[in-house]
Amino acid sequence: MESAGILAGPMLRRVDTDSVAIWVATDCPVEVDAAIYVLDTLIPLDTATNTTSIRAGHRLFIHLVQVHGQFPTDTLLGYDLLFRVGKNICNLASLGLIHENEDSITYDGLPYPSFFIPASAAPTFLYASCRKFHGKGDDALVAADALLQRETSNLAARPSALFLTGDQIYADDVADPLFPVIRTVAEHYIGEEDLWQFDSHLQDEPFATAIRQVNGRQFITERFCRFTSANASNHLLTFGEYAAMYLLSWSPAMWKDVFLPTFDELVREDGLYVYFPDNQDELEKIRTRFEEQVGHLLQTIGSLHRIRRLFANVPTYMIFDDHDVTDDWNLSADWRSAVLASPLGKHVIANGLCAYWAFQGWGNEPQRFGEGFLQSMCSHFDGFIADSTAYEVWANRLWSFYGWQFVAPTTPAALFLDTRTMRHFEQDPKPVKVGHMFKETVKTPRLIGPSGWKVTARTLLKSRWTRGDPLIIVSPTPLYGLGLIESVLHSYVYPLRALGFPIHEVLDFEAWKYNGRGFTDFIGQLFRWSLSRCIILSGDVHYASAVRSRLTSKRETLDILQFTSSPSHNMSFSGVWGKLMKVAIWGNARQRKRTMYRYCDVSFSIHNGGKAVSCPKDAKWHEALRYLRMERGAIVETENNIGLVTVGETVVRHSLLQMMRGEMKEIRFEDIEASPE
Repeated sequence: MESAGILAGPMLRRVDTDSVAIWVATDCPVEVDAAIYVLDTLIPLDTATNTTSIRAGHRLFIHLVQVHGQFPTDTLLGYDLLFRVGKNICNLASLGLIHENEDSITYDGLPYPSFFIPASAAPTFLYASCRKFHGKGDDALVAADALLQRETSNLAARPSALFLTGDQIYADDVADPLFPVIRTVAEHYIGEEDLWQFDSHLQDEPFATAIRQVNGRQFITERFCRFTSANASNHLLTFGEYAAMYLLSWSPAMWKDVFLPTFDELVREDGLYVYFPDNQDELEKIRTRFEEQVGHLLQTIGSLHRIRRLFANVPTYMIFDDHDVTDDWNLSADWRSAVLASPLGKHVIANGLCAYWAFQGWGNEPQRFGEGFLQSMCSHFDGFIADSTAYEVWANRLWSFYGWQFVAPTTPAALFLDTRTMRHFEQDPKPVKVGHMFKETVKTPRLIGPSGWKVTARTLLKSRWTRGDPLIIVSPTPLYGLGLIESVLHSYVYPLRALGFPIHEVLDFEAWKYNGRGFTDFIGQLFRWSLSRCIILSGDVHYASAVRSRLTSKRETLDILQFTSSPSHNMSFSGVWGKLMKVAIWGNARQRKRTMYRYCDVSFSIHNGGKAVSCPKDAKWHEALRYLRMERGAIVETENNIGLVTVGETVVRHSLLQMMRGEMKEIRFEDIEASPE
């Protein structure tokens, strides 16, 4: 594999009026400097650059470039990066990234990648989630690139930030043709990782062979990691594999000398497939699936130059959800305890979190990760021994780190919630009646527990946000999903747990609604912040929707707008569960009542139906909510999409962007100024 120079990036990260962060990965150690220009005049601004570089592998060097200065608002700015290796200096242009062809990371013939800091009363944001590399259909992030290309110099319509709300990669759902490529890239750029240090079984056949083979890891992840995902046959395990997935998902440069294998190459006698059915029909089914995945992968690879350009030209903020680490991450207290007690499971989760930090979390708020954190990461990358003190410090720091939440310095400010590591697991079991018997079942967790809310509130209050200001909240899973979908699943599917079915591992019962106390904690926090406006952005659920709620609690009232955009590249409404979802969506779309009511009783049970006036006087809260309709009357979209929000003083506009046959399409939601009926 030839040197790629810049492996991934540049990616614009945290941007404020006094600092600009740019992330980039290279294949060799370099000194990185930066310059910021006012693009109208091409005059460089007076700035100082501080670059932190870490060696994350044999040929992987990650740099976070922080440029400090006083940056004007509502002005189109550009940046250049200068790379020094010995006496040699090159910039983005000399590296071939600024010119009139497919590899360019600039728009509209500009000499540099561009961005702006809005001061207007109507900033525009993009938000997206659930981007699976081998997902079906067009990648909706390409639609975001098309919008920036169209509105490059029109700052009134150009998005000023991109929020990625979870599942930027799928560590547990890796396509068969992609798996050997990930292994090759990981070995070349990062190096091998001896997982047998964590479980000696991995030195023995067949495990030593299976772990390297396509579709060979399901038993390993279940038995030795204690994961419960049913789709983990190619699960990422090493830091190098996680890093390779990010590099391959973000950068066209990684694919210049890398090729997907053919099915025949993998099913040779010495090939990589573990399972070879004797039945020819079964073998052809596997071949068909493999070739379909190749088609999806090639489509994604072909659009990566546009994804790279998008990331280079819009400040991007990212929070994790489950698939960034593993599908069943912290589903229950039992899951967490079992994985934490498994040396291999604990290590894989630490690898996923470490990769999230290096590729996503670091750029959100660089100052959040102090010298001690950085030193423990660097010490681990320098070479680790599983039973060493340095390794334990690294792993425990990642498992116990309580600072993944952050506030983006946008206007309005955007608070990103950590709903994965701040969970509170209920200790008391919940009785469920099955026939004439009662059985106990574990309650779903509060997605953020009491201590988590204290940390989150402290993070918000330490930012530039002031109590009473408007606030955007990014919650990976929606506070308000589609009620009928949630009710169907909760009423008819969740009780199957009492009969012994592993429903918690089949479906994600992780909506805020499924724990009434957790839901009430959330809205109670919103009231304590005295928000003048509250907008919640979410993803996760693989459909897009918009909900408006008027909440009342103790004679206080709060209007909430919940916008959900999902998936950006993972249409997944198929199979049995997909049919169930579609039936629920159909029912929701045909419902006649525009406004629905619900309340929470003193036992934190949430009740639907009826009128607001009919709720008990001692209710914790009650609300009137309605789903906002799109142009053609639908209330939900399941095709790949990316959300677009404009926050004005009196109007908030929400629409969805999609790519259809090479053209950007926009679906607008109805006027949302009116109060709920």
